[in-house]
Amino acid sequence: MKAIWNNTVIAESDDTVVIEGNHYFPPKDIKQEFFKANETHTTCPWKGVASYYDIEVNDSVNKDAAWYYPEVSPLAKSIKGYVAFWKGVAVK
Repeated sequence: MKAIWNNTVIAESDDTVVIEGNHYFPPKDIKQEFFKANETHTTCPWKGVASYYDIEVNDSVNKDAAWYYPEVSPLAKSIKGYVAFWKGVAVK
């Protein structure tokens, strides 16, 4: 699987985990130079508290376009630290 934004591959993995239709990429498979942590957080009732990244490619910023769970509930242990995408990031 590849995550692409602004015509740039920002993550690539043969080992994603699919939950609720989202591909979660292992942290080792994201291209960290495109990710900037921010202060956004949301709560999922069964996964836990999500943290977000802004994605920055070619001087363009996609705010909160990636999220991950630094700590998870026991039900979501398979995606701890894994990164998922939305807001126009193509995953294919």
